[in-house]
Amino acid sequence: MAPPENKSEGKERELRGFWLTRIVFLRSLAFIYCVAFAVSLFQNQALLGEDGILPIPVFMNRLRSHFKLQPGETKISSFLSVPTLFWYVPEHHTDTALNIISNTGLVISIGVFLQGSANMFIMGTLWILYHSIVNVGQRWYAFGWESQLLETGFLAIWLVPVFSIQQLPVNTPTSRVCIYGYRWLIFRIMIGAGLIKIRGDKCWHDLTCMNYHYETQPIPNPLSWFLHHAPPEWHKVETMGNHIVELLFPWLLLVPHRKVTALAGCVQILFQVVIIVSGNFSFLNWLTMLPAIFCFDDGYLQRFFSKTTQYYVSIADKLSVKFQNKPARYQRAVLNGMIGMLLVFLSIPVVQNLLSSRQQMNTSFDSFRLVNTYGAFGSITKERTEVILEGTTDEVITSSTTWQEYEFKCKPGSVHRRPCLISPYHYRLDWLMWFAAFQQYHHNPWFINFVAKLLEGNSEVRKLIEHDPFTNSTRLPTYIRAQHYRYQYTPLASENSAVWTRKYLKPYMPHVSLQQLKDWRESNGFIKDPVKEETVIKKEENPQRRVKYFNFDRENLSYPIIGLLAVLGLLFLRLFRREMDMYYDSSMGNVDKEIQDILSRASELNVDNVSEKTTVEDLTKDCLEGKEKAE
Repeated sequence: MAPPENKSEGKERELRGFWLTRIVFLRSLAFIYCVAFAVSLFQNQALLGEDGILPIPVFMNRLRSHFKLQPGETKISSFLSVPTLFWYVPEHHTDTALNIISNTGLVISIGVFLQGSANMFIMGTLWILYHSIVNVGQRWYAFGWESQLLETGFLAIWLVPVFSIQQLPVNTPTSRVCIYGYRWLIFRIMIGAGLIKIRGDKCWHDLTCMNYHYETQPIPNPLSWFLHHAPPEWHKVETMGNHIVELLFPWLLLVPHRKVTALAGCVQILFQVVIIVSGNFSFLNWLTMLPAIFCFDDGYLQRFFSKTTQYYVSIADKLSVKFQNKPARYQRAVLNGMIGMLLVFLSIPVVQNLLSSRQQMNTSFDSFRLVNTYGAFGSITKERTEVILEGTTDEVITSSTTWQEYEFKCKPGSVHRRPCLISPYHYRLDWLMWFAAFQQYHHNPWFINFVAKLLEGNSEVRKLIEHDPFTNSTRLPTYIRAQHYRYQYTPLASENSAVWTRKYLKPYMPHVSLQQLKDWRESNGFIKDPVKEETVIKKEENPQRRVKYFNFDRENLSYPIIGLLAVLGLLFLRLFRREMDMYYDSSMGNVDKEIQDILSRASELNVDNVSEKTTVEDLTKDCLEGKEKAE
């Protein structure tokens, strides 16, 4: 249907709903899910597979030992503590399960992106699949954006219809609870990030943090070198601007005024774009923009859609109340109320954490990661150090031994290689190598086993790095060592083509052979030893602290949450049955088909014969009258 050509008709009343907002949000969330599952598909077999660096079967065996379960056994209590489908996956099918989960999630997310709509089954499936990966992801998935994606995805389940996959489901207007839930999410993200900074590094107080940030961030991008060389005064302006955006502007998100909320949303989105331009932070900042989308109603977004789409949205908006089935509407209201109560209940420990002088960042207070606390860069590293891996095929190590360097995908290595641009994609190994540089290797079991995999010549692990000097060699390396270097950007006026300068500091890990690592790998379960079948969960250097705020213990929260989810599940089934009835029960009439008939009739009207005073209500009335006469 062509939009009205008459000038007064072309100036339709500005839309005030959130139909278009939901379409934009679902496509954006599907894009993030697509990236996340693509990262899983291309990297997780090497990172978490049966023969990976941190194998899932080893992790699951440790969990069963912790919960005192027999091999292959699963209890509801253990599942509630670590909710993942891998409890039910046999060890020798781990790689297959990883591929199925990743491919399924990728295909579904692409479908949602193209369609711009979804239902609860689709969004719930995406959430369950990614949740299953995150909870067995160990160190590779121990970052805030994973919980943030799960929280964002959980709310999206209740944003859409139970059954319909139409873009404009008149029986399911965009939930106000979800709209305010997402505004509450972006508020917590920004306030948490701001508070962790002013409570953290001194450089946030003297406005010098940005003097170091671009050089010492985990994975710099091509612009980072130029931004680092900006004048110190500009870096102070950047730091002050960061405080204003993270500590002051978020409060505007809570103001119940359309234009004020839109202003706050614009500031937050622009801020995330600036961060995206300045470094590679996975899909974190892309994801952070998503809840800010709900700061804009259809009146702001309609200019990005065709006149025809705007016209159909205006009709759907007017008809949504008239044609929404009353029992389904009441049940949807109860469902939204339950979601609101759940968000309020789970926000209590989060707010207490924000108010605490011992604030923790990127912490989940429940095993389902439904409402979390966030924050980033509470402290800034002032010097960049890198771990450089070197290997040799010599059988005996002497002072004349020739060592050859390994090169990673994006992590700085060769001083002449330009920084890469990969965001929103993410190289998980490169990211952890940044953390390893200011830790000790024996506190990172993944690092030691990674070295062992390179000594073995593991083909999947080799794909995680850019250059293995022994790929085309007839021999595998006999020894690998790690060296510690200090890296700095070259000066702005340097005539050298290099991006970095580096200075040798000290050995990071002494040279080791595969035989020397055998006992350690057996004791940690990375090699199956028939004599040592029992494995024990070992404490990590920085284990996640159990946080209690008025008895809000993570394990204690699981049971009330599962109870609330059970009630939500019952409401879900009731809504599903109601929507199924509306599709197939002739006694109630086919509501969605009726709306399609109305829209079809509206599209068949002769626009040239429509007067200037014709409104959407008039068109709807004409369509209904025509339908009644036809019947």
